[in-house]
Amino acid sequence: MPGVAVPVSIGELLPGVFQDDHFAMRWCEGLDEILAPIFATLDCLDAYLDPQLTPADFLDWLGQWVGMALDENWPIERRRAAVAHAIELFRMRGTVTGLTRHVEVLTGGRVTLADNGGVATSHTPGGTLPGEPTPRLAVRVVVDDPASIDQAALDRIVAASKPAHVVHRVEVVAG
Repeated sequence: MPGVAVPVSIGELLPGVFQDDHFAMRWCEGLDEILAPIFATLDCLDAYLDPQLTPADFLDWLGQWVGMALDENWPIERRRAAVAHAIELFRMRGTVTGLTRHVEVLTGGRVTLADNGGVATSHTPGGTLPGEPTPRLAVRVVVDDPASIDQAALDRIVAASKPAHVVHRVEVVAG
């Protein structure tokens, strides 16, 4: 990274006898040039860990740290939002609310989910169970431009976020 300087040169930290040696000072200048990008990165480490500030090329790696698989074709704002909301999304993972929120964050659209499951109890043993025997999930996303959403990537995200035994269908429509 040309033009990046260290805050304090290594040569300035040497004892006086070495500061008078031209070769030692030139050698330290070479080390300063090599270490400058490292010091600059460490000085800005908090910005690298903030999804809203991190450089775009570091964002995918940051997403992997929090378990959020990102699609490089998504706009940068959507990817930043996904990483920023990762903890909230994983807290609700596997629930209708969690999946709805996850798809909303990634697409920016209005999401409706329809599932056929149910939970009920009966005082009569062997009573009929609610819902249908095969669990299904329909995800409908309403966005301004359906062509802007990669349906294959969205389908992979829904598949990774829903319970594994549930069959799903994803539909993206204009709104």
